[in-house]
Amino acid sequence: MMLKGAIQMAHDILLEAIQQGDIVIDATVGNGHDTLFLAEAVGDEGLVYGFDIQEQAIENTKKRLTSAGKNQQVKLILDGHHHLEQYIDENTNIKAAIFNLGYLPKGDKTIVTKPDTTIKAVKALQNRLVVGGVIALVIYPGHPEGAIETNTLLPFFKTLDQHFWRVIKIDMFNQVHEPPFLIVLEKRK
Repeated sequence: MMLKGAIQMAHDILLEAIQQGDIVIDATVGNGHDTLFLAEAVGDEGLVYGFDIQEQAIENTKKRLTSAGKNQQVKLILDGHHHLEQYIDENTNIKAAIFNLGYLPKGDKTIVTKPDTTIKAVKALQNRLVVGGVIALVIYPGHPEGAIETNTLLPFFKTLDQHFWRVIKIDMFNQVHEPPFLIVLEKRK
């Protein structure tokens, strides 16, 4: 058995849920790694909605997708994931979503995700997610804003009704520093 980091575990779990032709969300496109992964997973018939508040992140992602030939099935949106209701109809069946929280790697570290907007986005996704759909969140507690985010998000996820949601937390608890960890929500009914 080979243990993997939080992002790779998130990808593996998402691949179990996603099929060609599905509609999925990258809630924080960053440099486009997760967006490209999702575009490949849904194939040419699927659709990826990608959100980010930073123009640099949208541009970096466009370049990555274009060079991979995967930009046709991706709709990039320069806005926060908490506004997804403005872009995605409430009757849209979402199969999966990923949130890679924190700040843009090699970007401005003062621009970070916020727990209140993440919770708002997750709540909006919960209504659009199909049964068996999955939301994966990679959370980074090792920086000050990430610690605040962790301390707000974990209690929220604990409140989700077990009859409707399976929620797991996967972390590497023997690490010296505080590595990222993964929260996965699966819609049961």
